[in-house]
Amino acid sequence: MLDGVATPGRAPRLLFVHAHPDDETLTTGVALAHHVARGDEVHVLTCTLGEEGEVIPAGLAHLEGDGPALAAHRRGELAAATDVLGVHHHLLGAADADHEPTFRDSGMLGTPAAEHPRAFAGAPLTAAAAAVGAVLEAVRPDVVVTYDATGGYGHPDHVRAHEATAAAVADRPETERPVLYGVVQRLGWAGEDRAWLAEHVPADEGWVLPGEDNPYAANVVPDEVVTHSVEDLAAREVQTEALRAHETQVVVGDGWYALSNRLVFRLAGREGYARLDPVSGRPLPEGAA
Repeated sequence: MLDGVATPGRAPRLLFVHAHPDDETLTTGVALAHHVARGDEVHVLTCTLGEEGEVIPAGLAHLEGDGPALAAHRRGELAAATDVLGVHHHLLGAADADHEPTFRDSGMLGTPAAEHPRAFAGAPLTAAAAAVGAVLEAVRPDVVVTYDATGGYGHPDHVRAHEATAAAVADRPETERPVLYGVVQRLGWAGEDRAWLAEHVPADEGWVLPGEDNPYAANVVPDEVVTHSVEDLAAREVQTEALRAHETQVVVGDGWYALSNRLVFRLAGREGYARLDPVSGRPLPEGAA
C-alpha cells in the first residue's frame, strides 16, 4: 500500500503521473486497481498522447508514423483502460478529456520527434512543472507517484515526467506537500520473474526473454531501497484486462505481456516503490521507509 497523510474526513487521494497512454497500466496497474478496490480516490495524469509509439497489430499499422491519427486512437485506448481501472483521468494541460494536452510525445533521443516544438522532453522544466503543479492544486493528492530518476528505462518523456512531478511537489507549501513515490523493481523479484518467464512463455513463437542480451531495466534496485510494495493478485486481473485495451502497444499472454520489440515481462501482481525526495529525486532516505 502507498500511504500518505490523508485529509481527515475523506478517503485517501492518490495521483499517478505518466508520460504516455499504457504507462499507467504497465508500470502501476496493480497499485491503481488495488487502491481503487480499497475505496481510495485515484487519479491518473497522462502527459502526452503517445504520438511516436510503434504499432503492433498489422490491421492498425497505418497509424504508425501518423501522429494525429495514432494520438486519437491511443486516446480511446487510454479511456478504455482507465475505465477498467476505475480511476479519474487527466491529460496534462488539457481542459478536459476532449481537448489536446499541452505537450507531445518526444520519441527517443536523436529522432526528429525530439525536435518538435511541443515535445515534452524538450519543454522547459519550469513549464512542465507548472503544468503538473496545476493538477496538484486541483486534485490536492495525499500521495503522488511517478517514475524514478531513470524514467524506468531512460525514455526522455519518462525522465521529464519524473523531473516535472518532483519539482511540482517540491514547490507545494510544506504543509500541503504530498508524499512522493517512484516506481522501482526489487532485484530479487526481477530474478524470480526471469525464471518464471523462462518456464511459462512459449519458446517457439519468437518472444524475447530477458537474459544476458537484455539487461535489467534501470529502475531495478537492491531490495532494501524499495520502501513500499503493492502485492495483490486480484488487482493483477484488473491490470491484465486494462492492458488488453492498449492493443496498439501491448500483446497480453497468460501471466505475461510483450511490447513491440517482443520483449516479455511477467504480470506478477506486485509492484515496488520508493519514497522520493522531491528536491533530489532520489530515495529519501536511501532504503528507509
